[in-house]
Amino acid sequence: MERKTLSVTGMSCNGCEQTVENALQNVESVTRVDADHEGDTVEVVAEDDIANEDIEAAIEDAGYDVAP
Repeated sequence: MERKTLSVTGMSCNGCEQTVENALQNVESVTRVDADHEGDTVEVVAEDDIANEDIEAAIEDAGYDVAP
């Protein structure tokens, strides 16, 4: 299992959290996602190693930005 926490900008409500979570659930090997708009973070748990680029691409495709 691999766990990553990323900073995400642009989330302002529970609906934003759900959008990010739904986008990441479609990434291969992701088993759990927890987005937090108040903390501007998303925690991703995957069965296997997962590239940050795959996570970032899904977040950006959903309309949000990953902070460095």
